[in-house]
Amino acid sequence: MTDPTHHIPTNAPAAGPHGEGPPQLFDRVLLKQRKNRAAGEFDDYNFLHARAAEDLIDRVSAVTRDFDTCLVLGGGGAVGRALKKRPDVAGKFGHVIEADLAQGLARTSTFKGLVLDEERLPIADESVDIVLSCLSLHWTNDLVGALIQLNRALRPDGFFAGALLGGSTLTELRQSMMAAESELAGGVSARVSPFADTIDMAGLMARAGFAMPVSDVDRVTARYGNSFVLMRDLRKMGETSVLKTRPREPVTKRFFVRTAEIYSEKFAHEDGKIPATFEILHAAGWAPHPDQPKPKRPGSATVRLADALGVDERSAGQKAGD
Repeated sequence: MTDPTHHIPTNAPAAGPHGEGPPQLFDRVLLKQRKNRAAGEFDDYNFLHARAAEDLIDRVSAVTRDFDTCLVLGGGGAVGRALKKRPDVAGKFGHVIEADLAQGLARTSTFKGLVLDEERLPIADESVDIVLSCLSLHWTNDLVGALIQLNRALRPDGFFAGALLGGSTLTELRQSMMAAESELAGGVSARVSPFADTIDMAGLMARAGFAMPVSDVDRVTARYGNSFVLMRDLRKMGETSVLKTRPREPVTKRFFVRTAEIYSEKFAHEDGKIPATFEILHAAGWAPHPDQPKPKRPGSATVRLADALGVDERSAGQKAGD
């Protein structure tokens, strides 16, 4: 694997005192192990990553400027493969570095590969021009903290676009597992990782210091023969639960069988196939720069709404109240 650090200066953050930092929801050591395990067959099961990567490339194509250094986080090489199909967008970049938490996935890079942890970004401040994050940030314990680090890594007026799984992801599987465990054990445990709620991602971007943030949602419904096939695909994607508080006792075969039965009873389509919802949250924004457009000060407007609508003020108010 080629080391691209001559293009991106490193500046690894020092470890903080024991006990500091956000709550640790996810076991990222286990996450890395599972992603390495999935690397061998990842290309056969990465349809979500491929979709997110194509959407990210579409967003970059709408930006009317070029970027010298592009850092890609996650995606298992999906962004690089999408770029190869879009020379019009690939031509916007001088250098592309594809990074991943897992070495096995970083090796699949079409361009230069790099292993790094996005929770402790080892990239110097103001050293890259664009960052693309493909389905990796939903596994961070501190999403805003990760976004702040990415903002700092960008040069002024640098661009960020990211995709991460949102709160409605795998809602059918979550409900079926909870119902099966409640029925069989008289209680429920967290067996599906809690993804970020469909929150105001633009608001989170603003909190992280990005200028002109925007966000939207892409909802995808995949169909499977049964929940066993779905769970196999999740393992092959490296997207199974890594909750620190996950149950450690062995799960019985009966639990999985009952989960499959409930899933089918509650959600199956007429042809017997079951749906699996995936919610992809997209967010984009710019590293601040003095020449960027600024929002107008509240109360600074000089044109009345009624004048802009071409009606008198009373009739405009009546229409608004109807």
